[in-house]
Amino acid sequence: TQPKKSLDGMQSCEISSDSTDDPLSSGFRPHRQPRIVVIGAGLAGLAATRVLLKNGFTDVTVLEASDHVGGRVQSVKNGEATLELGATWIHGANGNPVYHLAEENGLLEHTTDGERSVGRISLYTKNGVAHYQTNVGKRIPKDLVEEFSDLYNEVYELTQEFFQNGKPVCAESQNSVGVFTRDLVRRRIMVDPDDSESTKKLKLSMLQQYLKVESCESSSPSMDEVSLSEFGEWTEIPGAHYVIPEGFKKIVDLLAQDIPSHTICLCKPVRCIHWNYSAQHREVIGKGSHVKMEDNHNDKNHSHQRNKDPLILGQPIWVECEDEEWIPADHVIVTTSLGVLKQNHEAMFSPSLPEDKVLAIEKLGISTTDKIFLEFEEPFWSPECNSIQFVWEDEAQLEQLAYPEDLWYKKICSFDVLYPPERYGYMLSGWICGQEALHMERCDDETVAETCTELLRRFTGNPDIPKPKRILRSSWGSNPYIRGSYSFTRVGSSGQDCERLAMPLPYANSTKAPPLQVLFAGEATHRKYYSTTHGALLSGQREATRLMEVYHDHKA
Repeated sequence: TQPKKSLDGMQSCEISSDSTDDPLSSGFRPHRQPRIVVIGAGLAGLAATRVLLKNGFTDVTVLEASDHVGGRVQSVKNGEATLELGATWIHGANGNPVYHLAEENGLLEHTTDGERSVGRISLYTKNGVAHYQTNVGKRIPKDLVEEFSDLYNEVYELTQEFFQNGKPVCAESQNSVGVFTRDLVRRRIMVDPDDSESTKKLKLSMLQQYLKVESCESSSPSMDEVSLSEFGEWTEIPGAHYVIPEGFKKIVDLLAQDIPSHTICLCKPVRCIHWNYSAQHREVIGKGSHVKMEDNHNDKNHSHQRNKDPLILGQPIWVECEDEEWIPADHVIVTTSLGVLKQNHEAMFSPSLPEDKVLAIEKLGISTTDKIFLEFEEPFWSPECNSIQFVWEDEAQLEQLAYPEDLWYKKICSFDVLYPPERYGYMLSGWICGQEALHMERCDDETVAETCTELLRRFTGNPDIPKPKRILRSSWGSNPYIRGSYSFTRVGSSGQDCERLAMPLPYANSTKAPPLQVLFAGEATHRKYYSTTHGALLSGQREATRLMEVYHDHKA
């Protein structure tokens, strides 16, 4: 592979010059290379751009709102170690393009056995034992934990059957994974003749904790919001879950290394995509003195493009950026997150998106899962402890696990021990999701560190735990260019909504306008692999391939 090109300092948005000698130019639009704008430089955007460039498209520009590439990958160096504020695991091996990219480039050579997690609920390590601690500082006996875990996993398997076997959902479950799981596990706990009342209460409390972990995994505010009939469609790629010791950012670097740095414009938020543009509109823009046209920012490089009448250029799309620049395009690949689409779709598309696409955006779910890293001088946990799980005994009978703002910390489900300590030092990683994660994001570091220390003291029964020497945490919910961690299939939505979201505009049967003007990629557009890095990467490749096929099919 080529040495990585620097992506630093890419502020200006250089537009490649038109080319007439490329084989593609004899195709769909015979006089020039199609101009393609990719919005977002996360895994989907980078994967799409890479495929397009490799297949002879030369006029590709990537617009990234933030000051870095990678999207929801955020690897932070901490001494010798790398901490992941975003994507952490490669889920599965064979057939996973992210795994193959990592494996072929030696990124997994230093992955320890402990960093190959085979469990369904991924911990940083499979070594050691999870310590289930109650809010009165008592550890729940290991055999009781195992007993409950077996019961919970049996019921979890049943949740998969509704989609996989087409099993009808009963009305009492409200088509909700949370309601179904809580009701069935509770019934089974209550009829067990061997358990005392206090054991039953403990198991009921553990159920609530398991559902919190599950909602962090699903990035849903609560498992009550996750659709039972669709839950089994999410597909696991066989194999372990792998951590990349040098950081997931290495995957981003590999995807970006063959993309010329001038192709990617950082700090370039988009205000509106004007698609299906009429000649009349273009005339107005061509004559309007208030509009900063796309050549103004780099006249010296592209003076040959100046004074072109946009009407002659004839692109069906204008991308309006927040810095007032307007960029013409034949095709736009939108890879913005579902969270941003939910927040901004009305302002972001002109004309508005079709009603069924808006409905898909509204129906599908996305929430925030955040991590809280705490680094300590010394471990206060025993060597075999791989995580501290918080079980609130007073929550045994609760229906809804939602908390007022000042009790946000009750949604923290656990702290994982990062392993091996030779790499990470004495580091814990806490998990929180939903509205409570947003409340956490609004607190300052000092408050969060103090609150977490108090929790750890209370649950371990050790009042002498010192405050951590360092805290680092994610803030995906309040990041204006992300707005959430990843998508889930909410009650009332289905895999068809992912497909609708992925459908290019304008719809083929609805117009004689140029096809494939606006394409959609990103994890939320992948029906089987939503919420994953491989889903994002594959969706970017899918949309680039869609364009390639059209141009190759129309070649003279």
